[in-house]
Amino acid sequence: MLFRNNNLSTSRCSNQLQTSQVYVGHINETSVVVVDRLSVNKNSTLELHGVNVEPEDGISDDTVLNNLIYQGSNLGHHKLLIVVTPTYARPLQAYYVNRLANTLKLIPHPYLWIVVEMKSQSVEIADLLRKTGVMYRHLVCSKNSTDIKDRGVHLKNVALTHIETHRLNGIVYFTDDDNIYSVDLFNQMRQIRRFGTWVVAKLAERERHAAFEGPICNGSQVRGWHVNDMTKRLRRFHAEISGFAFNSTILWDPKRWHRPTLEPIRHLDTVEEGFQASTFIEQVVEDESQMECFPSDPQKIMVWHRKVDLYSYPQIRVVENGLSIIVPLA
Repeated sequence: MLFRNNNLSTSRCSNQLQTSQVYVGHINETSVVVVDRLSVNKNSTLELHGVNVEPEDGISDDTVLNNLIYQGSNLGHHKLLIVVTPTYARPLQAYYVNRLANTLKLIPHPYLWIVVEMKSQSVEIADLLRKTGVMYRHLVCSKNSTDIKDRGVHLKNVALTHIETHRLNGIVYFTDDDNIYSVDLFNQMRQIRRFGTWVVAKLAERERHAAFEGPICNGSQVRGWHVNDMTKRLRRFHAEISGFAFNSTILWDPKRWHRPTLEPIRHLDTVEEGFQASTFIEQVVEDESQMECFPSDPQKIMVWHRKVDLYSYPQIRVVENGLSIIVPLA
């Protein structure tokens, strides 16, 4: 049975971006730092190789951005990676975002990290991003949170709208900030032509083994799917949200990919929980023949997902009258 949602409407967030101008450095053939003037959005800060930049008034021009990303790197023959990370306030948020930043710093350029938050940019995350040395854009979803069923859906849609509006050309990958990623995943991702998928290992508290979600591969071909939750067996595609990536031009150049509709590709918050990834993929590909399997070694796991309940809130130990008491902070 196929699960399809072709007529569902997509709710959107407005990131209300102002424009500003920054300086971004790149390396020329003789390894001399060259500084180009580049216009970007105020809430979309760009930083490269740890150079802090101060926004000025200017006009947004993402054609210049695309050219700079490709031409300004000695690895310019590599595809641009567009890493999308929705994040929200919680005790270990900064730890997760910083850990992911450290992973991204190990990846060859070019890549762009799009981090999206609800309502406003948190001071802690904005400061952390400025110090990472990673080229990034920090976006905000201004939609009323009381109207939101799944905030992750709307945060990712802000990034998709941004990519489509500015016609960013590369490979789009959705990352949960609390997952663990192999650097090799990002390197292999650059080989994707249209749509690539791989297995995600899921760890749960008190379980002694990992569950696998994602494709069963024969070489680079998808032959089937690992399914662990039978309540979701009616999904068309059994891929996790961090278990696939796709060519960004599918979002803004439908004629090139012979898409049957000009409707924008977005995540839907009107579908049943656990079906969002499948419903999104149905908008990108028609079937498994348009997918590529990664990695070449089917025994290799490149993404580990640890369920949220695995982490408890931090605790402190209080000693009073000779008695030791553990007190949760939240």
